[in-house]
Amino acid sequence: MTHAEKAEELFQQGYNCAQAVFAAFCDVTGLDEAQALRLASGFGGGVGGMREVCGAVSGLTLVFSALYGYDAPDDRAAKLALYHSVQAAAEQYREANGSIVCRELLGLSKDVKKADPAPRTQEYYKKRPCKQLVGMAAQIADDFIASHPERTDA
Repeated sequence: MTHAEKAEELFQQGYNCAQAVFAAFCDVTGLDEAQALRLASGFGGGVGGMREVCGAVSGLTLVFSALYGYDAPDDRAAKLALYHSVQAAAEQYREANGSIVCRELLGLSKDVKKADPAPRTQEYYKKRPCKQLVGMAAQIADDFIASHPERTDA
């Protein structure tokens, strides 16, 4: 199963977009699934339901951080490399979807600033593009990982 397929499957199981993308990469990040799901849980719904940065993009960022992140505050080169990688991936996602903002991707009013998680029903899955978006984010991460084998120890 590809990471994109795993992300889509996790989303269909009821996990939020960030959880679905990040947990799909446990085989390369070294985290167990429960850890990944907990770490990403607050990023759903555009960060805590505020409909800001798409959870799929947040999940992708968590993958990049786990694999290419830095832990020394003075490691400017690592910081720049990570930020540039995240920016490039987010731009690729934006180009494909028109935005990286949850409310815009869902076609919601600009006035929508927060939302409680909606029950996962068949209707929910029919009207949301999220399954495809988590698959796309996972594929962007996979493509980056394949072209950047150098990374920190996971």
